[in-house]
Amino acid sequence: MVSLGSVFGLLLLLIIVRASRSAGIDFRFGSYIDNYMVLQKEPSGAVIWGFGTPGATVTVTLCQGQNTFKKKVTTVKAHSNTWVVVLDPMKPGGPYEVMAKQTFGITNVTLRIHDILFGDVWLCSGQSNMKMTVLQIFNASKELAVAAAYQSVRIFSASLVQAEEELEDLDKVDLSWSRPTAGNLGNGNYTYMSAVCWLFGRYLYDNLQYPIGLVSSSWGGTPIEAWSSKRALKSCGVPNTSNERILQTTRSECKSEGSLCPLGSFTLPPSVTGPATHSVLWNAMIHPLQKMTLKGVIWYQGESNEDLNRDLYSCMFPALIDDWRQTFHDGSQKQTERFFPFGFVQLSSYAETNTSDYRFPEIRWHQTADFGFVPNLKMPNTFMAVAMDLCDLNSPFGSIHPRDKQTVAYRLHLGARALAYGEKNLAFQGPLPKKIELLAHSRLLSLTYDQKIQVHRQDNKSFEISCCSDRLCKWLPVSVNSFSTKTLILGISACRGTVVDVRYAWTTWPCDYKQCAVYHPSNTLPAPPFTAPITYQAPRFRASDSSTQE
Repeated sequence: MVSLGSVFGLLLLLIIVRASRSAGIDFRFGSYIDNYMVLQKEPSGAVIWGFGTPGATVTVTLCQGQNTFKKKVTTVKAHSNTWVVVLDPMKPGGPYEVMAKQTFGITNVTLRIHDILFGDVWLCSGQSNMKMTVLQIFNASKELAVAAAYQSVRIFSASLVQAEEELEDLDKVDLSWSRPTAGNLGNGNYTYMSAVCWLFGRYLYDNLQYPIGLVSSSWGGTPIEAWSSKRALKSCGVPNTSNERILQTTRSECKSEGSLCPLGSFTLPPSVTGPATHSVLWNAMIHPLQKMTLKGVIWYQGESNEDLNRDLYSCMFPALIDDWRQTFHDGSQKQTERFFPFGFVQLSSYAETNTSDYRFPEIRWHQTADFGFVPNLKMPNTFMAVAMDLCDLNSPFGSIHPRDKQTVAYRLHLGARALAYGEKNLAFQGPLPKKIELLAHSRLLSLTYDQKIQVHRQDNKSFEISCCSDRLCKWLPVSVNSFSTKTLILGISACRGTVVDVRYAWTTWPCDYKQCAVYHPSNTLPAPPFTAPITYQAPRFRASDSSTQE
């Protein structure tokens, strides 16, 4: 006869065996924790995380050959089935192996990833100009041929996914962490790896000589609203087309209710060809990366907002930057710096028939929060690559997609070297006027720049003045009269009234390829576009109200 105690013991053993067999089925790393990855180096600690059996113990070990570094032990959280450890700060280099072992009951499950490097990790995001691959740019075959020489620059690309709610992990991955090859850098158009991202990382590696990790998460034709969290959009009062009455846009057909359109009548402008619903790409392609310890971010976006909430871009972009910074700081257990470096590309140019269209110039201006330069009070620790002189009329991808991504990435990397790496005495942005003075008696306008200038062209198109008479103001082109190392003189005799504003390069296509009027002489950085009032003191740049001036 079997005793009650032995039956109970058998049942308990069956429960333990079943639990042990099920433990480990869902034990895995997060989607981007994989072979060949780059983890953020010192002074920050890299975050390793994944999913497991609730209540299980997870031990993470970093190894190099026979050397074992300090182990980290944690438990799997019951509510999210996730586990997280922060490695001790490591010097750049490698390769290393990471081992994670889950213990639950009498069962152990071990995961390993190999060929791990420590260096700097940069996230690259935006729309199609960031999405373009090396295959699509100038001198593609040469760029692809040298890729194999950069085995310490590792690449990763997220898949195109949307989500209505914030995801814990990436749903799909296009390119797992990889060494660079001609195949994964040039795998078709707008697929796999971003050319700007790759070139930026390559230039950084040439300068730093230690590993660089590049994470690409971009989608062509997308507005900033899709990449912003709901809280960031709310902070700027951005209307939500799904549940609010919305402001009429330039291309909306709604006319019956003045400046407001009823629900259901809003149509997206032609510049938006990708997902535009609020936060869907933030939810699926950025939020899942929040545990990653980053060095910084680069961003190339704005074309899709030329007709969508354009006037709100000067709020939405700084709000996105601040929100991404806070999210990655918190998500990485405060290992990613709270105000990590954030670089972006100011919009290039494209050919259009309406030369008086100010949508692109306004977006360029709003990209700087209406200051005309970065870093500024609203956008600290940011850097910008001016690209308005990189036009490409014959681009097979349309002139809005210029193929010279090498110069874009080079200018970005200069900003990173200055802002992110503290390199001194390095020019990383073009000259801007620090003083604008009206020489009334001689009908001249003097612009004194903050750096040395090189004037490439003395035309009568690059600079304009706002001339006001009888309460009407009109923009008039003016010519460059003369210039010196830091000063440029404009002739303003064409204005018979009062000169109240001056602006520079305020068109969609300001100049031909690398032939804008004003540059920095040392490394041909173009002067950014600006608009400013006429004062006798250092001007505080402000946005132009083109709606009231012809």
